[in-house]
Amino acid sequence: MDDGELADRLEQFGLSEKVIDTYLTILQLGEAKASQIADAAGVSKRYVYSVSNELEARGFVEVNDHVVPTTIRARPPAEVIESLSTNVSAMRPALEERYTATTRDEDRFEVIKSRVTVLKRVTQLLEQADSEVELSLPYSLLGEVAPELRAARKRGVLVVLIVTGVDPHDDLELEGIASVVRVWHEPMPTMLAVDSHTGLVAPGEMVARSNSESQAIVFAQPQLGPVIVGSFFGNYWPMAAEAYTASPDPLPATYHNFRHAVLQTTLCKRADIDLSVTVRGGMVHTEGPTELHGHVVGIRQGLLEPVNNSFPVENTLVIETDEGTYSVGGPGAFVEDFEAESVTLAPFE
Repeated sequence: MDDGELADRLEQFGLSEKVIDTYLTILQLGEAKASQIADAAGVSKRYVYSVSNELEARGFVEVNDHVVPTTIRARPPAEVIESLSTNVSAMRPALEERYTATTRDEDRFEVIKSRVTVLKRVTQLLEQADSEVELSLPYSLLGEVAPELRAARKRGVLVVLIVTGVDPHDDLELEGIASVVRVWHEPMPTMLAVDSHTGLVAPGEMVARSNSESQAIVFAQPQLGPVIVGSFFGNYWPMAAEAYTASPDPLPATYHNFRHAVLQTTLCKRADIDLSVTVRGGMVHTEGPTELHGHVVGIRQGLLEPVNNSFPVENTLVIETDEGTYSVGGPGAFVEDFEAESVTLAPFE
């Protein structure tokens, strides 16, 4: 069965030509982020999200919105045809041919035994970053991953970096390589977290010496990502000294990564830039507004000096609106009033 015949069969189930093209792309990829599907299918990222909900309702795909960023996974063809009418069996060979079986990211671990492979995996994971990166590594190895870090920054990724084996007063090349950089003269493990989901941990001696017998672990598991991020900010970030911060982004700008929004708000405050802020999301503990618009009257954060958060991963904006004052946190907020899905910063007029 060629592509045209397969599309005709799928149209019998009420799928439009554009939806069919997107679904066939998901089949070929097996599992991917919306941005990857959009690029491969030649459609917008917003359209992919819309179509994926329709396809999930029909039993064609699974939308894994419990991870960040959301991934869309093609259901195995055998499961798809069981949920369809009897005449769909004619298209099973074509579906099986297109379907790429993938190991679920959350179940994937890899043990690495060489420094060369560690650096290779770091560059590969940085290339996949969609929203946020936390990375620590010796300054002597920074050049090995600098192109990928710069590319991530150009994509709008929040890059938080610790470089070790140097002091803040050393002549360091850090421009454009991260959103914020701290330095520490002491050695520490090489740690990488990408989008709070995938990452790597390697003992310090493994990247310092080519003949080390130590081993590194690469993981793709949503339960482990936040643990690595928490260790990064709780155990190591406070010990290092701030060495570089990027300039505030051009405004207006919208952020779906709340930590990034807090960083940019803090950078604007440093630069004496008055902001108008719009936050979309929902109340944490009570019924209430789904959108807040006003001014930031308080920031609790630990990304930039001076820090004032009460626990390592606390990032909070306090917003004064016409209806009242609200504390705002990111996904999973529990001490704040409002959980943000997006934050838009604009110059105050």
